[in-house]
Order: sequence, then C-alpha cells, then structure tokens
Amino acid sequence: MDQETQVELEAAAFRRLRKHLRERTDVQNIDMMNLAGFCRNCLSRWYQEAAGEHGIAMDKATAREIFYGMPFDKWRRQYQTEATQEQVDAFQRSHPE
Repeated sequence: MDQETQVELEAAAFRRLRKHLRERTDVQNIDMMNLAGFCRNCLSRWYQEAAGEHGIAMDKATAREIFYGMPFDKWRRQYQTEATQEQVDAFQRSHPE
C-alpha cells in the first residue's frame, strides 16, 4: 500500500470513529478513560497537536468543536452526566497520579 492510500484510510477510520462517538452520546468520557485510557478530549487534543505539527494554529476550544461537532460547553450541558462514585473510584485506580 502506498503512503497516500494509507493516510486516506487512516483519515477515513478517524472520521468514522468521530462520527460513532458523536452518535454515542450515552458513552461518557470517564467511561472511555476507565476502559480505554483515552476519551473524546484526548482525541481532540491529539487533533490539535497534529494541526500544530503542520503549522496550523488551533486552540483547545476549536479542536474540541471539530471533534464534538458543537461547542464543548453545549455538548456537556446536553449529554454529560455527573460521574458516579464508582466511575470516579475506577478512574482513580486507573490513573493514580
């Protein structure tokens, strides 16, 4: 596989992941962190960092809006729920620092 095709396939997989997570608003970021060690915020930060590596200035709010499909504060108001004590405990166990 040539480099250009690989990049196109990786970009398509990323867009599909982003679309899937936009549709699965029931999945909370803390659950993703507890199970996979990353969440939507991590993905938006990685996007922001990639932009920077290509000389594109992008702030955190812009990167999050690109990933979430709306301003982050709006997403939080509409979809984020209060973390349960069980979720918080699991997070603390998996992220002891």
